[in-house]
Parts: sequence; structure tokens; C-alpha cells
Amino acid sequence: MKPALAVAIFGNFMATNFIEATTDVSRLDGEGWWAVTHTFEGEFQAFRFEGLQPIDLEILVELGHDLTHVAIPHSDWSSSLSQAAYVDAVEGIRQDIARGWVYQANLCRVLSAPITQDVNVVALWNLLAKHNPAPFLSALQVPASVSGLEADVRIVSASPELFLSRNQHTLRTSPIKGTARIADELLEKDQTENIMIVDLVRNDLGQVCESGSVKVVDLLRLEQHPGLVHLVSDVEGTLPKDTGWSQILAAMSPPGSVSGAPKSSALEVIHRLENSTRGIYCGGFGWVDADAKTAELAVGIRTFWQGYNSGAKSLHFGTGAGITWASDPTGEWHETELKAQRLLSIAAMTLEEQSSPSSEASFTSNS
Repeated sequence: MKPALAVAIFGNFMATNFIEATTDVSRLDGEGWWAVTHTFEGEFQAFRFEGLQPIDLEILVELGHDLTHVAIPHSDWSSSLSQAAYVDAVEGIRQDIARGWVYQANLCRVLSAPITQDVNVVALWNLLAKHNPAPFLSALQVPASVSGLEADVRIVSASPELFLSRNQHTLRTSPIKGTARIADELLEKDQTENIMIVDLVRNDLGQVCESGSVKVVDLLRLEQHPGLVHLVSDVEGTLPKDTGWSQILAAMSPPGSVSGAPKSSALEVIHRLENSTRGIYCGGFGWVDADAKTAELAVGIRTFWQGYNSGAKSLHFGTGAGITWASDPTGEWHETELKAQRLLSIAAMTLEEQSSPSSEASFTSNS
């Protein structure tokens, strides 16, 4: 078997001809097609590829990308915050809201599972494509041996949320706020939270777009996704000529839907209450075509990434919920469970379940 090479998969196309890596955001204003990662904490990396083509599993296998995923049992996952700690943190945010420090904050936890070998990015992506189709299903693998960076990049995402799309001078963001199993279970709190974040991203866009150009294109749209529903809104504006990506990312990052309002206060709350960095989780993950001045970056939610936990190689997955004064602490914990449930079930699939297109693994969290 050949060693697996670098690969980028976004939407219905893939790229396997890796050219170079950079940590310089200004390279996105030049030329080429780039796979982009921008962490919640602001660390930027981009990987230039050539030869985009429709996804072809046979080609990927020929290049060394085996399609067999090594199952990760539910019992292997541990959470950065226990249920008790998460509930206490939600109550702490409610106290911050009561004293006027913040109106809404997104509280997240990171799940980690030890792995003995590198995650098979293409195999996990293929499983998600079969069992959890998502608007921004994507995968990126770039070994450090070819990138020259400190560590491998191995990310698989089933994100449902658009962080940024660019079409020449039009910049759009589509925040998700409001999650439930079915539409009838959405609360008034969900609508209020969505509108609050729409106001926040309008302000973010206003920092980089032409004055008066920012508008809400769609508000509180109901979207159906595997196992749950979301409320989604679309906001867009017009970029002045020669606006650079460093300006765009500085104005828009981190995404408002996974930070809170006011953003500066919410980030302080997150730093104080969360005991783990988020990394690509809740950051931006996607592609930029510098030549065409087009781009599509998703919010890095419903996302697996390889890293380390206490010095041991691990696979990570993040989950969280937006907290407002109306939040029920235990209910918010259950929302984080709902968001993780289907994805961890897929990661736990045995070889027999993987070979069956209709299989559905059950899920019981031990977090």
C-alpha cells in the first residue's frame, strides 16, 4: 500500500496535487487555490493545491487512501467538561448575563479519544458522506513531511454552517442559532438567540464592507439536517475594492454564532470557563480561490481533527450550545449531546456496519 498523500475534499470536488503551505494570510490575495484552516484562537494555515477534479474514490485508493475506518468505541471518548462542570458553567454565564457583562455566550466542550495510528481522513469522510450528508462536508490531510509545518493536518468535517462565502465583492455569512430534534421543539429562546447573533454579524460585516451595504437576506430559515433541525439566517455585504483577506478574517473571526454577544465579553467568558482550546473547532475551514476571488469557509462544527491529549495522539470532536438568560443548564448539556450523537455513532461503526449503506449505530454517551 502506498503512503497516503495530501488531499483536500470540499463539496463535490477534490485536489491531490499539493504545492505548498503557508501561514501568511496575504498569500490568499495573490494567486492559486488554497485549502484554508483558521482556528478559533486565530491561527492561520493554508495549503495550495492544483488540479481540482470531481471526487473519484478509485483515484483516492490508488493514491493510498484506504476506505476502511478504524472504529472508535463510545467508551473511548472523554469530555473536557463533565456534565456537572458544564451545568455549573452555564449557571455562571447566566450570572454574567444578570450583571450585564454579556448577553449570550457559546459554551463548548471538547471530546477526545486516544488513537494508536493516524486517523484515516478519507475513510471517515466517506462514512460521513454515506450516513450524515452535510452542506459543507469536507476533509483535509496534509502530512508535516510535505508541508514543512510542525504537525500533520488531519480534519474531517460535516459542518452545516457557512462562516464566509465570497463572490468577487460580495461577502456572506449564515449563522446558525437554534437547534432541536424536530421543529416543534424549538423554543422562543432559539429565535431570540438567532436574532441576537444576526445583529452581531451585521456589525462584524460592517467593519469590512461598504457603509450601508450590509443587509439581512433571510431570517430564521428552518433547515432540516440528519437527526436535528436548525434556525439559519443569511447576512451579506459588499467589499470595497482591494479588500484583503487579513482584513476580512480580522473583522469576522471568530464566528459570531460560536462566540457570543458582545463578542469581546463572550470571548472573556469562554476563556474563563472552558478548560480546553478549541483549535479548528468553531474556527473557519474551507477554500479560497485567489484567482477568481471566490471562497467558501464553513464554521468548524461537527468536526473531527487529529491532535494530542496529555501528550498522546488523539482524535477530537467539539460540541457546544449558546447560553442565554433563558437557558436551562441541564437542557443545554443535552443539546451538546444531541449535536454529538450522530457523528460519534458513525465514528463508532464496525467494519460490518460500514459495509452496510443502511446501517445506523446506536449511541450512548459516557461523557
